[in-house]
Amino acid sequence: MISRRHRFHGYGSLKYVYKNGTTVRGPLFALKTMRNPKRDSYRLAVVVSKKVSKSAVARNRIRRRLYESVRRLEADIIQPYDIVLSVYHSSVTDEPAELLDRQVKKQLAAAGILAKRIK
Repeated sequence: MISRRHRFHGYGSLKYVYKNGTTVRGPLFALKTMRNPKRDSYRLAVVVSKKVSKSAVARNRIRRRLYESVRRLEADIIQPYDIVLSVYHSSVTDEPAELLDRQVKKQLAAAGILAKRIK
């Protein structure tokens, strides 16, 4: 789980990102991002609707898995961004952690949020 300082607080800022952010779509979820110069680190929200799963247990499991995937990439996030992951496919529950991590990393890189590493 990510630390409390990396989570959204309040609906207004989430709504602002939805309205003004840029979107990167993937096969399992969409990533909406927006640079936030007022902060010193990133903020993340994972949105899982009841259309994905009626079970609150399953929705919370999806949320925890995605928070953990982003937490592992925390050191590579270069600037303060507001990030919203909107899940639209229920198979996130059953995906192996490696595939989920790879998909999160791919979408964050496509959005320009991750630092480019020189190998």
